[in-house]
Amino acid sequence: MARKFFVGGNWKCNGTVAEVNKIVKLLNEADVPSEDVVEVVISPPFVFLPQVKAVLRSDFAVAAQNAWVRKGGAYTGEISAEMLINLEIPWVILGHSERRALLKESNEFVADKVAYALSQGLKVIACIGETLEQREAGETLNVVSEQTKAIAEKIKDWSNVVLAYEPVWAIGTGKVATPVQAQEVHADLRSWLATNVSSDVAESVRIIYGGSVNAGNCVELAGQPDVDGFLVGGASLKAEFVDIIRSALVSKS
Repeated sequence: MARKFFVGGNWKCNGTVAEVNKIVKLLNEADVPSEDVVEVVISPPFVFLPQVKAVLRSDFAVAAQNAWVRKGGAYTGEISAEMLINLEIPWVILGHSERRALLKESNEFVADKVAYALSQGLKVIACIGETLEQREAGETLNVVSEQTKAIAEKIKDWSNVVLAYEPVWAIGTGKVATPVQAQEVHADLRSWLATNVSSDVAESVRIIYGGSVNAGNCVELAGQPDVDGFLVGGASLKAEFVDIIRSALVSKS
């Protein structure tokens, strides 16, 4: 079975009420492939989740940008998976490199968050990726496989997981992994999953690419056989996000 293309828009810590309304209006009016062809998930900051969910077109879903590692309680500033479920938010992004780097979230902590979110009924975009120093040292596969291994040790059902490969050196820098580089890592990850999880999971799980994706590079990246979509940062706040969604129509090489 072919893997459905997936495009996520991560707005990060950006937006005002007026700006959010403008972006949602653009998305609602966009001519994009049907949900049979592409799954689109928009991830605004927490404070805008209800606003976006209330007015966003029905064929697009909404994601939170993070969730706490366990049930809510005395954890000031955190948002629990149960709260997201209560708000009928179906998706959450976990393990983004910015949180790994800035907030020191370890592989094990991210894996615990993934497992708990799944246990509460959320779908998870789980982020992995190497730094520039790690890539230059030839450690890319070791790094991403260790990040994936931590998750694999905590979960058994991968049906609600999307893996987002985001090389840290390409996030917000304007640098982009070449299609060959992206395909190589995605193929290696799929091979790792086949060996260490199962061939069925390796074949079915969607591995998407993130890192300065834009209208100019999305088509060539989308054509790679193991690139199943994108997690888009800055460009998801712009009109070119529509072009990125449309890249789902590109034939695989």
